Amino acid sequence: QVQLVESGGGLVQAGGSLRLSCAASGRTFSNYAMGWFRQAPGKEREFVATISWSGSTTYYADSVKGRFTISRDNAKNTMYLQMNSLKPEDTAAYYCATGRSTVAVTAAARYAYWGQGTQVTVSS
Repeated sequence: QVQLVESGGGLVQAGGSLRLSCAASGRTFSNYAMGWFRQAPGKEREFVATISWSGSTTYYADSVKGRFTISRDNAKNTMYLQMNSLKPEDTAAYYCATGRSTVAVTAAARYAYWGQGTQVTVSS
């Protein structure tokens, strides 16, 4: 059974940085693309970033491009999201996800497995 566990969330001031981690288990991590999504209170879940199985291809939401960096360490079965220059509008629960695709995909419907989420709060 695939399990995803996020960590690294917390409270940070605007302009600060956080690094989220997503530890995966239950199948061959390196075979599949991974993604980060977020959901703020009262809003729908939205795409943040995705990375292909090898890490060679990444896509970002326009709202985080240039500030966030997605990466993965297949030897450690772990994906990361480095978040810099954080803004209050980045406040949300952040979820990692994986599915059956090897290529980076942005649609939530393409992801079959989700973590429990980690909260990021950015104060102004």
